Amino acid sequence: MTRWATLRWLDGTRLARRDGDEYVVYARSGVADLFHQLPGMSEGIGRVPVAEADHAPLSPTPSRVICVGLNYADHIAEMGRERPTHPTLFTKFASTLAGAYDDLPLPDVSAHVDWEAELALVIGAPAYRLSPADALGAIGGYTVANDVSMRDWQRRTTQWLAGKAFDATTPLGPELVTPDEVDHARDLAVTCLLDGVVRQLGRTSDLVFAPADIVSYVSQFTRLEPGDVLLTGTPGGVGAATDDGLVAGQVLETHVEGIGVCRNFVVADLAATTVEEAS
Repeated sequence: MTRWATLRWLDGTRLARRDGDEYVVYARSGVADLFHQLPGMSEGIGRVPVAEADHAPLSPTPSRVICVGLNYADHIAEMGRERPTHPTLFTKFASTLAGAYDDLPLPDVSAHVDWEAELALVIGAPAYRLSPADALGAIGGYTVANDVSMRDWQRRTTQWLAGKAFDATTPLGPELVTPDEVDHARDLAVTCLLDGVVRQLGRTSDLVFAPADIVSYVSQFTRLEPGDVLLTGTPGGVGAATDDGLVAGQVLETHVEGIGVCRNFVVADLAATTVEEAS
């Protein structure tokens, strides 16, 4: 039973292993290094209390961030869509990722910012054109994400990218949990709370496409590498179904049972504030 994190540390990021109420910090840059034969893992370079750790995005610089939309039956229904026969995919950039406890800035160019609690997985071994059975072995571990979405930008065209790819809007972490600890996330509760009120509650057993199915499908067209991140979809209860959205001052919490919690304070657009101060 092992849990790993990526922490901000001095002049960069470092891999850390959970040891009770502390993290042991290693001379490696993040969780992707777990899956490579690299030096620097024989002993730690420091320790930090868990309560004082500064979490970077769990996989800070993945080559690929690939997400599945419309993957829970209740979410498909609330959006008025048909059950898909293949995974509905879109991509993000590494710059969209944020730490599990980072402030979440509301882009002032968007009028409708929405939440999407998700189970995420990190690839642990190269995966190319794998069957679902073989794809299971390529999953290095599981974590928590929230696919915070700018709905007005998402709806401008039939392509979702613009509404999903704003910088620093996808909390990822705080820890990577090994597959054996959570039975490959076969039946875990996924919950989103806004100011302590439950807005989403689903179970990973209700996924239309399970993690191994997703990895297998994606691996048919791109070679997945260790450290790549896949988001598996969100259950019903998104703000898009009720025209609700995030506002500054709220606290967004994303829970995945047995894995952890992202807790993000919603703030005004930091870039816009900087521009106003400069003028």
